[in-house]
Amino acid sequence: MTIQEAVTNFKYLIESAVITGGNKAKTAIIRSSKPILNIHEAVKHELIRHGIDENKIYPPLGERVPELKIAGSLKKKDQDICVIPNVKRKKEILSDGLLEGVVDPFGAVFTARTISINVRSQVSSIQKNFDTMYERTISEAQNLHDRCPDMVLGEVYMIAVPEYDDRQFVNKQIVFKNVNPRLVEKYIKSFQAVNHRKSTQKRFYKYESVCLLIVDFRPNEPKIYASVEELKKDGFLKASSTVSMQGLEWENLVPNLLKIYRHRFSGNGVFNFFLM
Repeated sequence: MTIQEAVTNFKYLIESAVITGGNKAKTAIIRSSKPILNIHEAVKHELIRHGIDENKIYPPLGERVPELKIAGSLKKKDQDICVIPNVKRKKEILSDGLLEGVVDPFGAVFTARTISINVRSQVSSIQKNFDTMYERTISEAQNLHDRCPDMVLGEVYMIAVPEYDDRQFVNKQIVFKNVNPRLVEKYIKSFQAVNHRKSTQKRFYKYESVCLLIVDFRPNEPKIYASVEELKKDGFLKASSTVSMQGLEWENLVPNLLKIYRHRFSGNGVFNFFLM
């Protein structure tokens, strides 16, 4: 599945739910995770396309379980997509803070060498929910890096530009709000600020690679934006904006993750074993 197929399927599921059942059906389809799982599948296919053995990907291709429940410094959480290393799992009993006495079936060494990629989306209320979602994004990386500073983390965050008008869902209508260029710029700046973590000694809140998927869902085949120039041309950014999408593009997500992973772990032979 390509990312274009994934966002097209996402659009179909969301809009079909709204048209047939209004806001209640839209809420139900989102809670089912069926729309966002398309993006998960696109990420898995991208990993395989870059040489990852599909048997090392969790959940497996086409499945939503089992997710790996990875322990950080403060909590254990199911990870959307993981690539596991050629390292034996070693059960540990955690001894600090909120996780004191909790069993970690993987152990710190296995965890540190696991690639984790989480996927999130906001297609309505993206202004209202920004602070909550952004703080959650930061805290997920902080939790894992605080325990395993070497761990390689990825993030795919999709926003609808323009966003769906959720006030019209109750009327079973697909309507889009006017675009706020300042909000688009804010998202780009914010995700650049948590992208490209290189040092393992600091900035635990950052990710090794982030993809910000900016998608216009109005066309039958949604348009994915990969450059500031395209956004400016379509009026989604001011012509005077100085922000950059460089490094946030879809096609750079997996290569960036693997490049950093090679740098950190190739010396101990772990990397070569989980590549095909």
